[in-house]
Amino acid sequence: MPSLSKLLPVFLALSGLGIGAMAGHFLRPAPAEAGAESAVRTEPVETAEGAEDLVEYVKLNNQFIVPLIERGQVASLVVLSISLEVVAGSTEAVFSREPKLRHDILQFLFDHSNAGGFDGPFTQTEMMKALNRGLLQTVQLTLGDQVTDVLITDIVRQDH
Repeated sequence: MPSLSKLLPVFLALSGLGIGAMAGHFLRPAPAEAGAESAVRTEPVETAEGAEDLVEYVKLNNQFIVPLIERGQVASLVVLSISLEVVAGSTEAVFSREPKLRHDILQFLFDHSNAGGFDGPFTQTEMMKALNRGLLQTVQLTLGDQVTDVLITDIVRQDH
């Protein structure tokens, strides 16, 4: 049985994340306000055909927390904040599908983690490009071509 001194930091970290998640849940704006505040800005973007399309940036309300398991125990946590670049006018569609979207993103992140995607120097360009491509494909399966890009706005790995 592991000693209490080894379990205490893990327990404190998980407790802190749980309390933070609960605080974020209870302190977030009402759904009508969330869509208005989270669509950060609308701006023209040059498309491949040369025409300009308007896009909006939608910040997903809560962070994504991914445990990294080694030898059957949580060894680290990866925390990500994600925003989506969407076709202008699609913000409401994102928020109406957010529970399904969060589920699909978390499932992808767990699979990515289990495949070693967060091991070693996971912030190297090629590793981040692979993560971003996988997230974009996952999000587009739920929302279609309304999503033009996935932006990882924060990422941190907390090793225990």
